Amino acid sequence: MPIHSFRPLTPSGRFTSLNKQPTLSKKRPERALTESKHKSGGRNVYGRVTSRHRGGGHKQLYRIVDFQRDLLDLPAKVQAIEYDPNRSANLALIAYATGEKRYILAPEGLEVGAMVITSDKATTNDFLVGNNFPLELIPPSTLVHAVELVPGRGAQIARSAGTSLELVAVENGQAQLKMPSGELRLVHASCRATIGTVGNGDHNKQSLGKAGRSRWLGKRPHVRGVAMNPVDHPNGGGQGKSKGGGGRQQLVSPWGQLAKGFPTRRRSKLSTSMIILHHNGRKPRGKK
Repeated sequence: MPIHSFRPLTPSGRFTSLNKQPTLSKKRPERALTESKHKSGGRNVYGRVTSRHRGGGHKQLYRIVDFQRDLLDLPAKVQAIEYDPNRSANLALIAYATGEKRYILAPEGLEVGAMVITSDKATTNDFLVGNNFPLELIPPSTLVHAVELVPGRGAQIARSAGTSLELVAVENGQAQLKMPSGELRLVHASCRATIGTVGNGDHNKQSLGKAGRSRWLGKRPHVRGVAMNPVDHPNGGGQGKSKGGGGRQQLVSPWGQLAKGFPTRRRSKLSTSMIILHHNGRKPRGKK
């Protein structure tokens, strides 16, 4: 998907680079596969802002995506590749032989008219882009996406544009997956995965060009803490471009939580125990 720049006929056009995708369908989304989407504006049930810099934006419909791929051994034909405002990846509208239609993530290389299948058995010629199998059937070194963490729960890993995992090996009922960060993780071998890389890989190369386009996406202005006064932010004040507060001030949130170098992930014992190698090359504690 090429990145398209514009002639600078307007000030914003000079800095705009958008991901033009001529292959995307221009029709309305499938009505039976959409739901209304309520926007919170970053506010909780009490009306208080809990996520700053959110609000406005264009009205959106939520597309119901089939992350479970539970219709087995039924061939499906790709009818359209469509835009989805709720995620960075595009969607493929597929129609099964029974007439049922579903949305799946559109992998790179999947075209209109192609056939995809979900199955629990496979031959050498079945490992084509868009087909879905348990990890125990997929050959090592294959790139996969939309991978389950728990069998039957539905895809949770590698769902954003341009991402994929490498299946390293399958041993003793466990599949080793190499994450985009370099982390090695174990997943049960019966978890399902889709062959290929998620499409729309140029999504992160866009330059919005103007503040208005951020507002269309529901993003409100984000003011830096160092540009504020000391009364408004711990990093405010000082002489010139400096972090106030006296001494060497760390970058923090308005409420004092460290912004850099501070772990924010909620650690799950089950999830952490399945990590073989961290992204920085270190092995987890207690593992040899």
